[in-house]
Amino acid sequence: MDRQEYLNQISMKNQPVKKSKLSGIFGSKFFWVGVIGVAVFVFIMILGGILGGARGSDKDRLFALILHIDNTSEIISEYQPNIKSSDLRSYSASLSGILSNTNKDLTEYATAKYNFKAKDVKQNIIEEETTAKDALKDEFFEAKINGVLDRIYAHKMAYEISLMANTEAQLLKSTSNDTLKEMLTTSYNSLDNLYDKFNDFSETK
Repeated sequence: MDRQEYLNQISMKNQPVKKSKLSGIFGSKFFWVGVIGVAVFVFIMILGGILGGARGSDKDRLFALILHIDNTSEIISEYQPNIKSSDLRSYSASLSGILSNTNKDLTEYATAKYNFKAKDVKQNIIEEETTAKDALKDEFFEAKINGVLDRIYAHKMAYEISLMANTEAQLLKSTSNDTLKEMLTTSYNSLDNLYDKFNDFSETK
């Protein structure tokens, strides 16, 4: 090896190493694998939450419906005697009868199929239904004090009917059990017939 080649080799060894555009942690392949993994995990969790919230299980829907019917029946019993309109009292009595029959049928079905017990219902369902019941009671109490109970009662009961009918429609769509379908269809049709009476109620009639 001549002197020039020797000097060239030394020169090449001493040249600074070029850094990649992404240095440090950002240049690590493990970093980007981790980023992609986290992104996929978050996406799956979000998607699962959306689908889970939108779909739910038939069991949870059924339990929530039973609690909602129980709570609505309780409120009717408390405030129906204070309604002034004889027509509205009649609608309310019809609704109470429908809910009583529906609750009996659904509770028997849920007990046979799922060993239903109110205390075993998921805590978030209990809390949601209890909060809704308390809010409606407070609203009726204020309406009673202000002398507008009939109007508020009719409006809110129309809304409650729509909530229960919507849950029944979801169960009808998702369940394959003929017994449950028959119960829900009977209740749904009865509620549908009453909805317009509450929704169209006017104190001036």
